[in-house]
Amino acid sequence: MQAAHLPLEKVQPLLQRIRSGVDSLWLTGGEPLLAPTLTDLLQYARRDLHFRSLSLITNGSLLPAHPQILPWLDRLVISLDSLDPQAASALNMPAGYTSSLPEIIRQTAQRQKRDGFQLVLNAVITPQTLNLQALQNLLDFCAETEAWVSFSPQAVNNWPRYELLTAPEYPLFVQTLLQRKRQGARIMGSAAYLQTILNFAPYDCYPSLVPRILPGGQLEYPCRPIAKAGGEQGGREINLLDFPNWRSAWQAALDRYGPPPAACNSCFQQCYAEPSLLYAQPWRAWLQPLGLNRFAPG
Repeated sequence: MQAAHLPLEKVQPLLQRIRSGVDSLWLTGGEPLLAPTLTDLLQYARRDLHFRSLSLITNGSLLPAHPQILPWLDRLVISLDSLDPQAASALNMPAGYTSSLPEIIRQTAQRQKRDGFQLVLNAVITPQTLNLQALQNLLDFCAETEAWVSFSPQAVNNWPRYELLTAPEYPLFVQTLLQRKRQGARIMGSAAYLQTILNFAPYDCYPSLVPRILPGGQLEYPCRPIAKAGGEQGGREINLLDFPNWRSAWQAALDRYGPPPAACNSCFQQCYAEPSLLYAQPWRAWLQPLGLNRFAPG
């Protein structure tokens, strides 16, 4: 769900509805660290609702002011596309942010064992970051900080960016990811996912595996891309707070919009593609080394 900047008493009923249907919670944004009640929200989700897994996605800039959230998390995901200042500049990232984030990550990484969370760096593959030396620098940084890294190709209107489709460097970059993963690099995601984004191969998508909820309780059915586009396939009119539990809200979405499409092959974001691939072909997960086939959101 997107982290709501609402009083905790207004967030609690929504978390209760979510917990009646799922046991893992991802807090996204915007920037969730701006939420004034974030710590209380995490405590309530863990202590009272007993979510099995709590994850948070952030740009990392505010982490030094919020160390108290770390013990409540199972996974902390920090967006970091590149350590290369030139690539960061091409991506219109502020110079101060680019220079300070690596040290913030180092300081946060030192708390992983003490506070019991896993640190993941989330990198988007863009035309500016298709650099094998920059990739090696990022993997070296992950080894230094004991962090993992996940990769997803940049998209425009839910389609892979055209420059990635045509750049000869792109398949070499993904092939290098596969090779480094086989060698034990801390690269999250299955080989099945990396093979899929190598050639942007079609796959059957199951978007209901990764439901997204807006702060007001709106279910983005059947997935965020289709809900944003609107139309007859889905929208945000189903509000969890209008129903007693998850099951009844989901049934209302099915009745109104029909079942999610199974052959929607334009989206290669890891948060949708990865679980869909492993759901359709679970045996592929067992063919990989333990611990290296986890998926992270996009």
